[in-house]
Amino acid sequence: MSITTLRLEIPGSQGVELAARLDLPAGTPKAYALFAHCFTCSKDLKPIVRISRYLAGTGIAVLRFDFTGLGESDGEFSQTNFSSNLDDLVAAARFLEQEYDTPRLLIGHSLGGAAVLAVAERLPEVRAVATISALSDTAHLTSTLMRSAPELADVDEATISLGGQTVRLSRQLLDDLDSYVMEGHIRRLGRPLLILHSPDDEIVGIEHGYRIFELASEPKSFVSLDRSDHLLLGNRSDADFVAALLATWASRYLSDDQEL
Repeated sequence: MSITTLRLEIPGSQGVELAARLDLPAGTPKAYALFAHCFTCSKDLKPIVRISRYLAGTGIAVLRFDFTGLGESDGEFSQTNFSSNLDDLVAAARFLEQEYDTPRLLIGHSLGGAAVLAVAERLPEVRAVATISALSDTAHLTSTLMRSAPELADVDEATISLGGQTVRLSRQLLDDLDSYVMEGHIRRLGRPLLILHSPDDEIVGIEHGYRIFELASEPKSFVSLDRSDHLLLGNRSDADFVAALLATWASRYLSDDQEL
């Protein structure tokens, strides 16, 4: 199925424009999905693009966007945090609702996975949630960042290198991450959940996927992404495998005649 990718600017939660891409199938989409990228990544990470376009090819339109201060979006990353990411997701969902249709599927990668788990209760129209290499608690990222920038214990801002890029972080980001109790969000999810995680993930260990599965209510599914890395960059077939799983699983929950 042929697809079309639209370049969009959507209103973010902090009054700035967020750069976005909407991957559309030919004809009327059978559903819309919203994709949250990983920490300091962007909507243009190759696996995210491949997954989104694959889903569009099966009839699911996907909106992927850069969080405030990242990629092509406006704003200062040092002034953002996990809470602002959730607000950006809500803003993106409202944009879809107003301009196209209500998003029925949330997909999140790494910290984006934690974000979709946390934000779902604010989006009651969402029918299903899927995570890829997601964190089961935000304290994991706090610990990682403190190892990279221990000076944040004493100063308000610091510059660190993550994933080959340099970013400016602020202490308020760590404080905000520490304020979230993901266990409650996961227990309250109340939507079908697909958890995808690799046993070879060296950034966010597979125990995070196990913990999410343990906390979530049924219906829930867990798929181990054998030999995949955290960003799904090691082999292009990894992203295709994830996309095919997502498309097949989501089709059960996105049809209008499906009883939920």
